[in-house]
Amino acid sequence: MAGIALLLDLLKKNPNFSSQALHSYGLFSATVAASAAAASISAGRPFASRFLFGDGGISVCDAGASWTDDPIASLRSASENFFQNDSIKYSTKEYHIEMKPLFSAFGLKSLAITSLRSLLLSFLPLLEPRTHIEADDEDFLEEDAPQEHPVDLVVPLKKSLKQIFRETAVVTTRRVLERLAVHYVSHRMAWKLLKDVCKSSTRKAERGMPTLWYFYCVSRTTFRGHLLGVAAQWLVQVGIDIYRFFSSITNRNEQVDQAEQIKLLRNRIFGTTVKCFASLVFASVGAGFGAIVFSPSIGQWIGCVVGDMVGPIIVTFFCEKVLHVDL
Repeated sequence: MAGIALLLDLLKKNPNFSSQALHSYGLFSATVAASAAAASISAGRPFASRFLFGDGGISVCDAGASWTDDPIASLRSASENFFQNDSIKYSTKEYHIEMKPLFSAFGLKSLAITSLRSLLLSFLPLLEPRTHIEADDEDFLEEDAPQEHPVDLVVPLKKSLKQIFRETAVVTTRRVLERLAVHYVSHRMAWKLLKDVCKSSTRKAERGMPTLWYFYCVSRTTFRGHLLGVAAQWLVQVGIDIYRFFSSITNRNEQVDQAEQIKLLRNRIFGTTVKCFASLVFASVGAGFGAIVFSPSIGQWIGCVVGDMVGPIIVTFFCEKVLHVDL
């Protein structure tokens, strides 16, 4: 305020500058003049402001700002009116994390679906009809009657039980990783790792993004949301490989080379890592394509599932046929 008073004193000594010129150059406004007047009132009206406001009282009205005898209260009221303006809105995004139960894989519905899928994958190949080529009438008597071998149901049943155990362990491991993420990473990052990717794809589609940017955002979101699931698969598979390694070493009935078993374990862990990384990448890319070609929610889910299944197959074929590396 003292600077404004000095400026007004200088302007009084140079009367060549008119008020119209000052206003045209934007040096003053009604608010600045009113604030200078309020300061002069509170400071006992210095000589520089008397020629503008005189010695009497001042009444000011400036676009919703009300002045009182207390300048601090006036500044507080003006600041409150400024931050309450509708043109300035500050919005904070809330991150709601929905945690699923730790033993959700052992629920009745989840366990039933897992068991049914595993049994179908194991027993459906046994139901394929065997086609026989019809022989000519002359060679009919010379051919022996086809021998029918009994169907072994024990091996598919064991395979189904192993698959059920594997999927249940993967889901439970993922729930553990989710809780570790909530406790040891930031709240925002945990929300990105645990959020529903299908709903997020729908929300992104409603924003009207360009196609390439929408593909990138959906792929990035799927990569984050699918990361814990792939990490759980990697941990379970590596755990199984380590169990097989120690089981083969401690088996007294078989003479095994420990160095060869260590090399085999290393190759299995490397192959599991490559397959899991391929599953994660292809699932993310497939989710982006699916969300663009089909609907945002269902297409994202279909693309993620297809990429998760096809990715390890493509990478394994490429490594074996081109790089000549067994995974």
